[in-house]
Amino acid sequence: MSAAQHQRQAPGTGLSHHLTAAQAEVAAFLADPSTHGETCARVERIDTHGAMVFLAGERAYKVKRAVRFPYMDFSTLERRRRACAREIELNRRTAPELYIGTVAITREADGALTLGGAGEAIEWAVVMRRFPQEALGDRLAQAGRLTLDLARALADEVAAFHDRAEPQRMAAGGGAAGLRAVIDENFAELRARPELFPGDEVTALAAAAGEHLERIADLLDTRMAEGLARLCHGDLHLRNICVVDGRPRIFDCIEFNDAIACIDVLYDLAFLLMDLEHRGLRPHANLILNRYLQRRDDIAGLAALPLFLSTRAAVRAKVSVSVADSQADPAAARSLYDEAAGYFRAAHAFLQPVAPCLVAIGGLSGTGKTCLARELAPGLGASPGALHLRSDVLRKTSHGVDELHRLPPSAYGASQSAEIYARLADHAKAGLAAGRAVIADAVYASPAERAAIEAVAREQGVRFIGIWLEAPAEQIVGRVAGRRDDASDATPAVVRQQLTYDIGALTWHRLDASGARAAIAAEAEHRIATAGNQD
Repeated sequence: MSAAQHQRQAPGTGLSHHLTAAQAEVAAFLADPSTHGETCARVERIDTHGAMVFLAGERAYKVKRAVRFPYMDFSTLERRRRACAREIELNRRTAPELYIGTVAITREADGALTLGGAGEAIEWAVVMRRFPQEALGDRLAQAGRLTLDLARALADEVAAFHDRAEPQRMAAGGGAAGLRAVIDENFAELRARPELFPGDEVTALAAAAGEHLERIADLLDTRMAEGLARLCHGDLHLRNICVVDGRPRIFDCIEFNDAIACIDVLYDLAFLLMDLEHRGLRPHANLILNRYLQRRDDIAGLAALPLFLSTRAAVRAKVSVSVADSQADPAAARSLYDEAAGYFRAAHAFLQPVAPCLVAIGGLSGTGKTCLARELAPGLGASPGALHLRSDVLRKTSHGVDELHRLPPSAYGASQSAEIYARLADHAKAGLAAGRAVIADAVYASPAERAAIEAVAREQGVRFIGIWLEAPAEQIVGRVAGRRDDASDATPAVVRQQLTYDIGALTWHRLDASGARAAIAAEAEHRIATAGNQD
């Protein structure tokens, strides 16, 4: 188990007015190595405003702190017992190998405390399998070891979890009312700390959030009615993600408040995207968003993403202050207050309007369309970047197969391809309507295909930039021959056939795709930045 989400200091005095019972005896008992057997030489204690965590040998013991907050009530032993049991139940959905069970801390006849004894239970703890702190998502990010491959696998984990999560059509935290309650609570707490969050800035952010919420209220209510508000994680950021046995695992979900956990699935995902963005990892956030949308077709919901991201940043701002208040070390507290200010600035930034655009990238198979699209996507449009639509992936999803499953030649007939290009245009239209920049990635060999995607931009009133990639025949044949683990089914024979196409008049920007990827991307970025309203 990780507890890096908890600061490594003893609790300060900021919690005193929230405490409802003394737990010093239990804490001393769990912090004593002798409690955990002869092989345990040291216990590491980690504190948060809601829990005390004790790392001992191969186990971690998490005790709910006896506190009462507006959003979290562990004020009685029975509440803490139920919360421990609920934590095990919910987290086994995503990380069953980490969650062992619960244990009572009991007082025996001689007055001594023991783990799981026959005496009276005076406290309860969640028992977890311990894992290296270096396996945590935030530690991996800090060390530069959060790879794009891990990000892709994480997106698959989140999408699969959301598929399984139970719909909540009357979700406490779903719909416009649920999000409004979070926003109102955020601003009430931010206003209570004017020394950290200036009143005029809080007022401006509250007004912007209110305007966004008004625009998407019907969308949020419709999504809840359609089952897209579910029993989610509720606290899905990098500190609650770890890599175990080579796979990303999601843990430590919200078990104590359904209004925080029963939420829109995209609001759940937004916490992870916001965290990555805040850490300067927009390429990872963009990849995760696009991969998630490949697994769960939810483009229309992207209209809510700016407000979801901003609200998540505001949540982190207020929570960072709560954690800072629990610190005994002034330097640690100051660092957390600074972190809160950074989240507050991010909450503003996510709501700033960014005009969407449509970029189409065409070219024969092997010219590097998808590589270029992935390079460009993080830098286009609102955070965390553009929606990347790929004809090869759409073709696989339309057949209900994994993107690496090879389709028969019959899936590539003229009528089938026309249907895929129409779907690509429809998805692009939906993404633009939701306020997203869009990159459409397909061969676009015919003038009619190119005209159709250009028409989408005109209909939506956004800039269009068409980019045509070309490279020597031998080079693109060689690239295709060397492909591995890719959604494209193109073979060298297919490329040779494409080389005979008459592509007709071409008005898109022609780019030489034979060189280094970085140079190609830089040239494409220049063309996009300098393009007029309608190229």
